[in-house]
Amino acid sequence: MSGEPAVSLTAPPPPVPLIIVDAANVVGSVPDGWWRDRAGAAIRLRDRLAAVPATGLSGLPAPVEVILVVEGKAKDIPQDPDGVGIERATGSGDDKIIDLVRREHGTRPIVVVTADRGLRERALALGAEIRGPSSVPR
Repeated sequence: MSGEPAVSLTAPPPPVPLIIVDAANVVGSVPDGWWRDRAGAAIRLRDRLAAVPATGLSGLPAPVEVILVVEGKAKDIPQDPDGVGIERATGSGDDKIIDLVRREHGTRPIVVVTADRGLRERALALGAEIRGPSSVPR
């Protein structure tokens, strides 16, 4: 024994990608009567996203973290303890999403799921990848 500390040859695991879902925009992309029950539509989306942390998305293998940003009448939906995080926007959902992108920028890959043109431009400018609503289970 040389008395030297052991050197680990294993690299740290890569950072877990973050998927931020614009709930209002994704829910609104399917004309299924969501406007009659916005909170119920957001809960259904949350439940359909439940498998994504363990399965990933096309081209983005698991594990991933998923945050659903809710606003307005949908902002009080319950948290699902099994995976999908809920971020409640007190004002603009788009501003909340941009705050999350800024907070996580440079620490891990970030994907924003939305079709909102203005939000897409803002998130891209901060280095996020953008995917449309059809990239997640709706």
